[in-house]
Amino acid sequence: MSFNIKQIPFSCYGSYLSISYLPGNREMEEGIYLRNIRGGDDHNGAVFKLDVIENGEIISFTSKLDPSCLTLETERGFVKLIFPENDCLRIFGKNVGLRLSLVTKAYDNGFWYREKSWQINAFSKKIRFMLTPLKGGLEVDAPWVVNGCTHVVADFMPDPNSNSIEGTIEEFLTVYPPHDTSLSFEEEHKRVHTRFSKWHKNTLQVPEEYNNGRKLAAYITWSSVVKQEGMLTRPAMYMSKNWMTNIWSWDHCFNAMALTKNNPDLAWDQLMIFFDVQDENGMLPDYMNDQFAYWNCSKPPIHGWALSWMLKHTDQFSREKLNEIYVPLSKWTRWYINHRKSYHGFPEYQHGNDSGWDNSTVFHKGIPVESPDLCAFLILQMQTLGYIAQELDLQEEKQNWKEAAEDWLEKMIAYFWNGERFVAKYSGEEIDTGDSLLLFMPIVLGDRLPEDVRKKLIDGLKEKGRFLTEHGLATESTRSPYYLDDGYWRGPIWAPTTMLLVDGLVAAGEKAFARELALKYCDMAEKNGMAENFNAVTGEGLRDRAFTWTSSVFLILGSEYSGEKI
Repeated sequence: MSFNIKQIPFSCYGSYLSISYLPGNREMEEGIYLRNIRGGDDHNGAVFKLDVIENGEIISFTSKLDPSCLTLETERGFVKLIFPENDCLRIFGKNVGLRLSLVTKAYDNGFWYREKSWQINAFSKKIRFMLTPLKGGLEVDAPWVVNGCTHVVADFMPDPNSNSIEGTIEEFLTVYPPHDTSLSFEEEHKRVHTRFSKWHKNTLQVPEEYNNGRKLAAYITWSSVVKQEGMLTRPAMYMSKNWMTNIWSWDHCFNAMALTKNNPDLAWDQLMIFFDVQDENGMLPDYMNDQFAYWNCSKPPIHGWALSWMLKHTDQFSREKLNEIYVPLSKWTRWYINHRKSYHGFPEYQHGNDSGWDNSTVFHKGIPVESPDLCAFLILQMQTLGYIAQELDLQEEKQNWKEAAEDWLEKMIAYFWNGERFVAKYSGEEIDTGDSLLLFMPIVLGDRLPEDVRKKLIDGLKEKGRFLTEHGLATESTRSPYYLDDGYWRGPIWAPTTMLLVDGLVAAGEKAFARELALKYCDMAEKNGMAENFNAVTGEGLRDRAFTWTSSVFLILGSEYSGEKI
């Protein structure tokens, strides 16, 4: 099974290096690039353009990508690239060479280091590289002018006797630590294959008809992990190594959930990583990468819901771990109640991005917005905190959380339920713009909701020609004047909404409908890949095509919700 490099980047577990297709712009040509994804998604991180050469001339190639190797194939020969380590690429080729053209900016340079190696100091990317030929030659063109090189072009050239090339591309920050190259390329390739195979084996099992999707999801989740570095206190599963090269403070919950059963330690790392940088007042940042955390908005408090799900699916989380998260989760809950409370006494979103539904029609009239989904998530979080308090023998706090959850549920229904549906409010008045699925998210409360409220929510979700399509639930009604096929949160189907609604429907006793939605989603992802979101009408994958929360939700739904377990 091979993947399309134009959609799926080539990387490995722990690496900040990624080889991706870039469409090109005014500053750089279209092509395949080696990228350094540190520092987030404000820039593409392109370091070297990769080309296949013959007799010093660039020739066309096709690519073949599998989890352990990227092959650039031509009529005359090939070049293979693997990651023997997360900070090193190893290359092997026959009959052709490999050209690395540095995407040059101020101060960038290259110079002969010693023996056969050349050091490339990519000032603009905040990283250095060492290029070393192991077989064949390395020819570098790097004209120096005043304080940098006008360009750096490095050619790995075939050995004249064997017509083969071998070499390494190693990244480092300060002092160069040479990698062990005593193993052959094929031996190293087998080691990489073994590492991925172990991850693949530990990936959640799904029905046989989803096995191709399972392998793709396994590769995307495995290759999207970066090592602990800088701001990242633990290994972090990024949303993608294509464009969304950060970790966001609700996306990480779904990845943690998918890891819970077979990789509980990494699952815990994914859940806790944002709490490691939590503000003293309890706020979690919107997103984070190795270099900074972003605080201008936040994300919905689904962490209690996610943790409750995780606790039901493993017994590997000790009392020590519950003690580790209890205070941070309490602070996160109280932050919404104490610091994000509206004039009317309800927690509010101060931007669409706070909700995760960036451009939902709920935010069409303005901000801040009081929305019932936020109350629902906080109620679930209070209930989870009550459970943890009980496990930690904090009986008074257990009772306090129980009473708070009951009180908020009563107030939420009184304020947001108008007798027929949940509404969001702006300046205390109902928002009637569009028809957003966001207002059905309180179904996550399941049978905690009154029966009549539950029934009307479920009937609305099942209504033909509204949200429900043959692929799942659109985020904006398909008959809404604001619906867009590729409208982000104004139409497309998303992984997190599907997961939350499916789980809520199970809790509401709607197991058959939940299973139907799970199967629709898995069928769509199996056919169209692990895209950031999907056209609700056609099922076509949209935006970034290598997304981890899509992969994780596909695995969870296929494993836990598509069969008779529920």
